[in-house]
Amino acid sequence: MSDNFWAVVPAGGAGTRLWPLSRAAAPKFLHDLTGTGRTMLQATVDRLAPLAGDRFLVVTGQAHLEAVSAQLPELDPARILAEPSPRDSMAAIGLAAAMLERRDPQAVLGAFAADHVVTDPDAFRACVRLAVEVARDDWLVTIGIEPTYPATGFGYLRLGDELSAHPGVYVADAFKEKPAAEVAADYLVTARYRWNAGMFVVRPAALLDLLADSHPDFAAALRGIAAEPAMLAEVWPTLPRIAIDHAVAEPAGAAGRVAVVPGSFGWDDIGDFASLAAALGGPDGLKVVGDHARVRAIDATGLVLPHGDRTIAVIGLDDVVVVDTGDALLITTTTRAQDVKAIVAGLRESDPGLT
Repeated sequence: MSDNFWAVVPAGGAGTRLWPLSRAAAPKFLHDLTGTGRTMLQATVDRLAPLAGDRFLVVTGQAHLEAVSAQLPELDPARILAEPSPRDSMAAIGLAAAMLERRDPQAVLGAFAADHVVTDPDAFRACVRLAVEVARDDWLVTIGIEPTYPATGFGYLRLGDELSAHPGVYVADAFKEKPAAEVAADYLVTARYRWNAGMFVVRPAALLDLLADSHPDFAAALRGIAAEPAMLAEVWPTLPRIAIDHAVAEPAGAAGRVAVVPGSFGWDDIGDFASLAAALGGPDGLKVVGDHARVRAIDATGLVLPHGDRTIAVIGLDDVVVVDTGDALLITTTTRAQDVKAIVAGLRESDPGLT
């Protein structure tokens, strides 16, 4: 274990590109998407437990509190925090930071989303251990994933100078938004760019002080809630709805206060069914997540998730995606997987019960 290391796990979002499996009432982190027998949330906790022991804070929505608690019976219920309403990642992580600042002045927190997949947990943990050591020197540390293809669905970090005190760790020279395909290809060639996976390791006080530089009232409100938890319901709706990247990481990066630990451990955020199919790996063919007995296939490739009670037969189709949840059926291709979000947007207006 890493001394005084606390794992903070924001468990929020609906994962709309994975509809109809992932929905507001049952988002993707509550599902076993990779057929391991553990949900994405459980796998995240499993991955961090060798570093954190029982030092976890899981931040989720009030609507998901019961399900999250049921999936993590090993955690003290007091370590599962319920947001009264969604306020994005800065509020969730900032609340945990404010609580840890008061609880453990020597703490270093690592914030890791509940819905990511890592295929080499030992390499992941080695990166986190190094990030913790760097964070003790009051850096905001992020783990930059070595890109394996010119992805257009991820943000990027550009590596600057190497830190003299921490060989193999670099100053974040710039944060880049999701690029066009040709720009992503250029990033890959230079070898100076890493995927921004939204993993942050930092001392709680340092994080809140960085937030106070650009959003002083926000930082004060979070510290106020930690000092007086009864204020949560009253103060929470007044907090800005902003991601930690925009609230802290990008301004801190511009000031030269963000360090990058490069990581290569097989990472994906499973943003759509195409990335899920890729994360499953294995030989070409039709990949099934769920009850294999319900699927029949002839000369077909792609992905099937049989979560209803029907038999699914696929014949002569390549890169197909079929998702059956009983009350909804999705049929698309891996190349059009991003368009699922548009279907969800339309359903929110016509039939919100399905979303």
